[in-house]
Amino acid sequence: MAFVAARFTGILVLGVFGYYATRPISRRMSRLVDSDRLAATFTVLVVLLPIFLLLSVLVVRAAQRARQFLNGSNTVSLLGQLPSLDSLSSVQRQQLRTLLSDPTALLSGRGGALLSNSDLILQVLSSTFNAILVLGLALTLAYVLLAKDTGLADAFVELVGGRETTTYAYAAAVDEDLESVFFGNLLFASIMAVVAVVAYWATNLLAPQGLQIPLVLVLGFLTGVASLVPVVVGKIVYVPVVAYLGFQALRSGSGGITFVAAALVGYVVVLDLLPQAVIQPYVSGRHFDMTLLLFAYILGPMALGWPGFFLFPILFVLVLEAVRIVLPELLHGERPRPTAELDLESGTDPVNERDDVPEAAGDNAGDIATSDAGDDSADPQTGGDGASSGSD
Repeated sequence: MAFVAARFTGILVLGVFGYYATRPISRRMSRLVDSDRLAATFTVLVVLLPIFLLLSVLVVRAAQRARQFLNGSNTVSLLGQLPSLDSLSSVQRQQLRTLLSDPTALLSGRGGALLSNSDLILQVLSSTFNAILVLGLALTLAYVLLAKDTGLADAFVELVGGRETTTYAYAAAVDEDLESVFFGNLLFASIMAVVAVVAYWATNLLAPQGLQIPLVLVLGFLTGVASLVPVVVGKIVYVPVVAYLGFQALRSGSGGITFVAAALVGYVVVLDLLPQAVIQPYVSGRHFDMTLLLFAYILGPMALGWPGFFLFPILFVLVLEAVRIVLPELLHGERPRPTAELDLESGTDPVNERDDVPEAAGDNAGDIATSDAGDDSADPQTGGDGASSGSD
């Protein structure tokens, strides 16, 4: 199972993220339509799929615009930055005309020089297909979890032996933490994207001639995505934007540096300080110290690429709750109890946060195990009264 999970890490973590990021929406919808399947279908198609598609399109668009800026090209088409015909040789241009006038030329082998880079074309097609496959399977996994989470939860309760067990308390704490992190981050990123678009639009409205910000919607959306990383918030987007404005101001010599400095101050306040002080504590990872999550979000992509961005926060939550709920009693040789014994100022107390997690009976689960072990009459090997039957 670990081998299979490692082979499909991207699909699994993206599906889990989609589930926890949209579960509150799906549950509210299920109360309206009285059907978990319909609610899950609506959530995946109307909320999750557009988010994934919009993110993919805007990232590609931003990469194309960055390439255009670096190449100094001003050519923009409705379909994005397509290669210019001037970059094709005369033979390739002739072959393109042939294919446009007679598409069956591909079947007759007259693709010629235009298809000379067939390996590159196949590589692009393979990458595109793999991306679509990962996205489709991740959405399917998120749908299955949204539609069947109640049944899966009931099966888990039977598997671990009831809701009063330590295993269930641990799973409940992890469940609450992951929803807090992923749904809170999605909500915070959405708010930040809207705020950033308004901020960049206002900049263009007030800016002197020649100090316009391109691709306001793309940059606003990327600022929201960057806000998923705690502490970083929108710095990795608005700082390059200010640098771009400063470069334009210096090149034009119109004295716009004062405006650029004012824009920087405005971005720090609107896109950094106020969101972290006012918005983030209420909607994003409310059970966690943001500095701890920062390491998970940064180290994950460094170790595993884009899947690590979702996997490391999950691993962080799993380890944190194990340390809080399971580890203290184990270190003392006691039976683990369904309570958080270690206060780390992060994580969920399952008893206080969830109605379905009962308190430990008398909070003496460990004492019961100790007293049973110390009762000679319960062990026939001790020679006590319980061994007098001679049944051996």
